[in-house]
Amino acid sequence: MSYSKKLIDDLKQKAKILRKDVVISIGVGVAGHIGGSNSAADIVTALYFYKMKHDPKNPKMADRDRFLLSKGHVAILQYAALAEAGYFPVDDLKKTKEIGFYLQGHPDVLKTPGIEAGTGSLGQGLSIGLGMALGMRLDRIDRKVYVLVGDGEMAEGQIWEAAMAASAYKADNLVAIIDHNKLQANGRITDRFDTTPIIPKWEGFGWNVIEIDGHNMEEILTALDQADTVKDKPTVIVAHTVKGKGVSFAENVVSYHNGILTEETYEQALEELS
Repeated sequence: MSYSKKLIDDLKQKAKILRKDVVISIGVGVAGHIGGSNSAADIVTALYFYKMKHDPKNPKMADRDRFLLSKGHVAILQYAALAEAGYFPVDDLKKTKEIGFYLQGHPDVLKTPGIEAGTGSLGQGLSIGLGMALGMRLDRIDRKVYVLVGDGEMAEGQIWEAAMAASAYKADNLVAIIDHNKLQANGRITDRFDTTPIIPKWEGFGWNVIEIDGHNMEEILTALDQADTVKDKPTVIVAHTVKGKGVSFAENVVSYHNGILTEETYEQALEELS
């Protein structure tokens, strides 16, 4: 598939803006999930600003696409996308995680416009997404459910129960996207709970598997469009990414899974993303 240079350039710039918003949301002296947010920023950009049908003025419209953040601890990335899409003011990102505010550390479907499900207990997002996909099929709503899954959370058994069920029910309106940055909170996934190799597992569970560079915007768009052509089976996009992408001192550094920015590193991060 071919995409215009302007589209690709615009989306790359938007992804950089989302990463900058993530840094602003974290601020100085408070732990925040910069690593997994930045690794998935290109994917989330492609979903909100290219692929998905959604309306900030009508977040609950029936025929919208759904996006679920199964790795709910990177909620600041979704907040950045929602704010830039017009669901709420971008300036509100500075108040993220303040007590009583509507932007908390994990997605809250009751408080935040544009959130489809409360997530944070890892492994549950794909099950919720499958339920939504099957419900939409019953209601004859011809849209997709996209679920962003962390590669660390694939140690959770519920992921694989959902994978089996989605294949059994031929849920071709369900797309899982694996943010395969290969690091989790306390180290490399291969050193903690090794779920590799990923691709043969998903193929064995009956999914259509697409492998991409999760920072190559053209590959992301191509994979999302290819998923539309698949019938009678769900699709999983395995996106190879870099944890902390775009902020040099955070890239592939485990401590920035949920790291604290100093005044100096905060300013450096903003400068690198400007």
